[in-house]
Amino acid sequence: MRWENLTAGPAGDPARDAALFGADAVTTRTFDSPEFRGITFHEIRARSIVNRVPGASRMPFEWTVNPYRGCTHACVYCFARKTHSYLDLDTGLGFDSQIVVKINAPDLLRRQLASHRWHGEHIAMGTNVDCYQRAEGRYQLMPGIIAALRDRANPFSILTKGTLILRDLDLLKQAAEVTDVGISVSVGFTDDELWRTVEPGTPAPERRLDVVRTLSEHDIGCGVLMAPVIPFLGDRPAQLRATVRAIAASGATSVTPLVLHLRPGAREWFMAWLEHHHPYLVRRYERLYAEGAYAPKWYQRRITRQVHELAQEYGIGPTRAGMPRRIPEPEPETPPTPEPTQLTLL
Repeated sequence: MRWENLTAGPAGDPARDAALFGADAVTTRTFDSPEFRGITFHEIRARSIVNRVPGASRMPFEWTVNPYRGCTHACVYCFARKTHSYLDLDTGLGFDSQIVVKINAPDLLRRQLASHRWHGEHIAMGTNVDCYQRAEGRYQLMPGIIAALRDRANPFSILTKGTLILRDLDLLKQAAEVTDVGISVSVGFTDDELWRTVEPGTPAPERRLDVVRTLSEHDIGCGVLMAPVIPFLGDRPAQLRATVRAIAASGATSVTPLVLHLRPGAREWFMAWLEHHHPYLVRRYERLYAEGAYAPKWYQRRITRQVHELAQEYGIGPTRAGMPRRIPEPEPETPPTPEPTQLTLL
């Protein structure tokens, strides 16, 4: 494995001279418990945990934290599969079963947040692989990560398909008292048969919507990323309606549709799955994705329009970001002398 090739900066950056971790920092483990049978964990001590998103990315955020590489959710379409090739690991079964665990992530994040070079920017999690995949049940990295962000009142967001996020409900509530916290759950469809074949390692869509319901009951707003909408398998009007209706019933604050995109690494694995399960669709996919990783704009606009119309019908409104909150200053022992104060909105 090319552990030493994982570097902290983009091509041409001198920081690339220092690897994020070396081969001597890797401990490989397997566990006999049923939920981890056939899975190998590579425990590493990372040298950096806050990652800058490439400038060319379509992502609406600049910084991410990813405590894991690889994902036992085994979603056949996962765009992050390509990242496993950077380690000379397989992007198919290897991505599903060879999991890199950054065991020092909470402590490293706490140090990086305390650095004078860090200015409290928003940090997104779950945008590469799911930070609440099954491995998190064993390694429990997220409580320390959330606590570090809470203690610095650093705004953050989490995207997940995992129900394990409810374990950290109290921490999320504490963080939401001092900073902006955004939670989104990914539910692209509610079709059980499609779920079992295309997302075999994830909790059922209904269980994910239970997460939305529970968070809402505890006054933590939660949106749903309706992703991916899978062409010809999950995009029929009746399917879209059933999914949006279930999302609305869960109490989601918003629903955002995202059509399947097939980047290199994911594309090959998904097309092999399609050939096995739905061979009659292979040519249709080749035509639909002939121009690259994304479906044509006309198709994306059609799905977006249908979902937004259904959301309006079922009463799902747009999200509105709350006012940023900050850790309250400690009370002074002696009240200061009153001075004229300029009133502000913030």
